[in-house]
Formats: sequence, C-alpha cells, structure tokens
Amino acid sequence: MKLLGRDTVATPDKSITDPGKVDLHARNVTFDWADTPLHWMPDEPTASHLISALTLLLPEGERMFCATFTEALPLIKDQKLREDVLGFIGQESMHAETHDKVIWEFLAAHDIDARSFVDHVEYLFRRIIGPRPGIRPAAQQQYLVERLAVISGLEHMFAFLGDWIINADLEKFGGEPRMLDLYRWHGAEEVEHRHVAHDVAEYFEVGYFRRNTTMVLGVASLLIFVVRGTKYLTNEDPSMDNPGYAKTLARVFGAMYRGALPTLPMIGKSLLLCLKPGYSPESVGNTAQALAYLAKSPAARAAAS
Repeated sequence: MKLLGRDTVATPDKSITDPGKVDLHARNVTFDWADTPLHWMPDEPTASHLISALTLLLPEGERMFCATFTEALPLIKDQKLREDVLGFIGQESMHAETHDKVIWEFLAAHDIDARSFVDHVEYLFRRIIGPRPGIRPAAQQQYLVERLAVISGLEHMFAFLGDWIINADLEKFGGEPRMLDLYRWHGAEEVEHRHVAHDVAEYFEVGYFRRNTTMVLGVASLLIFVVRGTKYLTNEDPSMDNPGYAKTLARVFGAMYRGALPTLPMIGKSLLLCLKPGYSPESVGNTAQALAYLAKSPAARAAAS
C-alpha cells in the first residue's frame, strides 16, 4: 500500500469488517533463501540490517514466550482462553523455528557468523528472564506473573510492528519478495493473535502499573538490542564500513525519515495508546486485513496446499 506520509501508513479499508478474535492455528510455512541478497532492501542497507537484527532476537524471545505460557496454561480454567493460548504457542513456535533457520541459512550464506550475538540473546532470555524452577512456590507465581506482564507489553509492540509492515511500501526500496513475505506473514499472525497476551495478563490480574512498567522496560530493552544487532550486522557486512553507535543511529533515523522503518513518533504514539486506561489490543491493526494477507501470502498458501 502507498505510504501516506513519513509518520503514517495506509489506513486499512474500513469497509472490511473486522471479525475480531478468531480461532488461532499455526501455519507450517517454509522459505528458500537461495540467492536472497544480504541487503534485501538494496536501496536501504541499514534498514535491511535492522529488520534482520530482529531475526537474531526472535527465536529465543518466542521460545521464552512459549515456555512461559506453557507454565501458565495449567492455571487457566477458562476454556476459550486456554484454546487461544494453545493457538498462540503454536504460532510462536513456528515463528521461532522459521527465524532460527534465517539466522543460520540466510546469514551464513553471506559468511556472517551471528553466534556471538545470539549467545548474548540466549543468556538474556534463558538466564535473566527465563524459567527459574528452583525458587519457592509463592515467588514462582509472582515471577510467572512478571513474565506474563513483560510478554503482554512486547506483544503490543509486535502487533504494532506487524500492522506497520503489512501496510508499509517497502517494495519501493527494492524489497526482496521472499523476505517481505517472511516478515509480513509473521506480522499478520502477530495482529491475528494480538489479544492473547493481554487477555492472559488480565486473567492473572497483572494490573495497570505492573503491565505498563514492564511494557516500557521491555520495549526499551528491545530497541536497544535491535540497534546493537544492527551495528553488529553492519560491522560483519564486508560491503559496509565499521560505524560506531552514533553513525549507526544517524543511519537508522535516515531510514525512518525515508519510510523504510517505523518512525519514533509512530512508536511513541503506539506506546501512549498502550498506556491508556482501558486499553484493548483490538485497537492495534485489523484482523480482517491480517487474514487477507495470510490468504495471499506465498509461504502460507504453500503450507495450506
């Protein structure tokens, strides 16, 4: 869809009726990365690396999501919410598996060894905010609720990013179709299941203050790691220089200005939406639009055939 401006993307067609919550299921997609260029948006190499940096974070992050929801599942008595959680776990597991292959197939094909960066990501999600089976039951319950709050905040940001990439005109930067389909398939499923983490947090009575405190901290940490990952990939890229953080950030802001990345005002507006009392994830994205993309996604259609 055509960009309407630097801080906005095309508004979904309101004539499409949003079906709201739907039955969730994983789509067993596969991708072939043969001949996919490292700068998969050739006109925007820094934006290419920044979005690819998400791939370095997603597998471990989504495995942590699945582990946490699996831990919470026996405590959930609401049958519909249990079904949603099982669908969420299935989709997130497929996201983790698919992006894991991107790390070792796509990046390795360009002689980029991401192991040292991924090791840090694994430490974060497995040791810092991963399961802690040895603590007392009461502390275990509170720690579970804390992780559910973190996931709720991050899932809001992923739904926002999913809605953005479905609508963003990245083709004008020469976006490679398979890579665009990867992120749009993933983004569409984030929009599709955007209510689940919030509903689980509400079920466990996370509360406004805890939900939003962890959301701000979680999103800030995500942005820091994404910028760090962008610098890492740029430094590993033999066709680019070895910039410091100041130059990397300047290039990121330039890509935002040109529309190759969501801008800071867009991100800030999304965070403010989440901070509103009575916030509902249904206000982020459009389920009908997400399902419409999934119906035409080459990878999702191949999985269904």
